[in-house]
Amino acid sequence: MDETSEQVPLREKAYESFTRHLLARDVRPGQFISQRQLVELTGLTLGAIRELIPRLETEGLIKTVPQRGLQIAHIDLSLIREAFQFRILLEKEAVALFTRNASDQEVHRLLSAHREIAEKIAESGPSPELEQRAQATDWGMHNAFIDAMGNSIISNAYRVNAIKMRLINQERVRIEGRVGPVMREHLAVLEAIESRSVDDAVQRLVAHIGNARDRALAI
Repeated sequence: MDETSEQVPLREKAYESFTRHLLARDVRPGQFISQRQLVELTGLTLGAIRELIPRLETEGLIKTVPQRGLQIAHIDLSLIREAFQFRILLEKEAVALFTRNASDQEVHRLLSAHREIAEKIAESGPSPELEQRAQATDWGMHNAFIDAMGNSIISNAYRVNAIKMRLINQERVRIEGRVGPVMREHLAVLEAIESRSVDDAVQRLVAHIGNARDRALAI
């Protein structure tokens, strides 16, 4: 194995380690951090971190501030508007294709997962465990729409934006206390998909994402 082939997985390992710590809130949006601190955080070499930084800057997850150093992406109104706009553009096309092409089994799987959570909420109210499960189900539905497009360029772009969306959710639009409404919005989308109504599915999905955007902007 030559030196180039050895460096590729190391760069990927550095990226995965950084994003994992970012989403675990070990570093926070807007925080300044040095290359040495990134080495300590990830457990990787300084060389790997230096190779990682240009990718993070390109993806908007970190930026270099003159005379200050490296700053983790700051959650401001501009980022919120742009991230949600990008998400709507991609997911409108994705849900339209999913409505036309998804198997009945896949639609039934998503519907069953959401209905089970909605029923548990109605029976016994929310709990930390149920909210965590609902959040995973939420992300899983949106990822299913995107992945069904079978387009690696779109999937990669969506993945980067999804990291920003999760940061926004952690700071501004956490699902706690809103599991019931979110599940109902999802069920409205999925029921339109079940009936193969493309226009209704797109309209309901855009309304759902718009509601989350408006909550984030209002805080």
